[in-house]
Amino acid sequence: MHDSHHDDHPDDDVAMRVRALEDLLVARGLVDRAAIDAFVDAYENRIGPRNGARVVARAWSDPGFRKRLLADAPRAIAELGLGGLQGEQLVVLENNDAVHNMVVCTLCSCYPWPVLGLPPVWYKSAPYRSRAVSDPRGVLREFGVEVPVDREVRIWDSSAEIRYMVLPQRPRGSDSLDEAALAALVTRDGMIGTALV
Repeated sequence: MHDSHHDDHPDDDVAMRVRALEDLLVARGLVDRAAIDAFVDAYENRIGPRNGARVVARAWSDPGFRKRLLADAPRAIAELGLGGLQGEQLVVLENNDAVHNMVVCTLCSCYPWPVLGLPPVWYKSAPYRSRAVSDPRGVLREFGVEVPVDREVRIWDSSAEIRYMVLPQRPRGSDSLDEAALAALVTRDGMIGTALV
C-alpha cells in the first residue's frame, strides 16, 4: 500500500480486512485506488475539519452564535448549513482560562463527522483511548500542549448517544481577523482538545 491511511495499524484486524477488501476490489477493477485516496483525504483534511473551523470562527466572531452553539450545537451548526449523521447529539465544550477540555471515545471511535470529518487513527487507538482518561496531561504533553497546573483538564467520553467538539480559546491578538482568517487558524486537533490554536 502506498498511502499513510493504509499502513497506520497493520496489526488491527479490522484494518487488515479493509486493506484486503480494498486490494481485491482494485485488483478486479471495481474500485479505483485514487478515488479511495481522494475520498479519505477529503474527509480527513477538507470536508470535516474545514466545517468545524467555520463553526469555531463564527463562534469567535459572533457572541450570539457562540451562545447558541454552547446551548444547542446541532441547531446552531444548522444555521451554517451543517449537520447530519453523527452530529445529531453534538455538544460543544468551550476551553477558557479555567478549563481545558479534551475528547475521547473510550469504547470505540464515536466522533462528530459533520464538523470534524473522519477520526484520526490515533483517536481510535487503544493507547489514546485509555491514557486520555488515566493521564490526560501526559497525553496532552505528547501532543505538545502544556496545560498550566492551575487549569482544570476535563475529559469527555463520546458515545453513540452523544458526541463532543471543543471550542478552542480564541488566540490573543486575533481581534482584527475576519472569519475566513480565523477559520484558517483552527485545526482538527484543536477541536478535539489535543492542540491549542
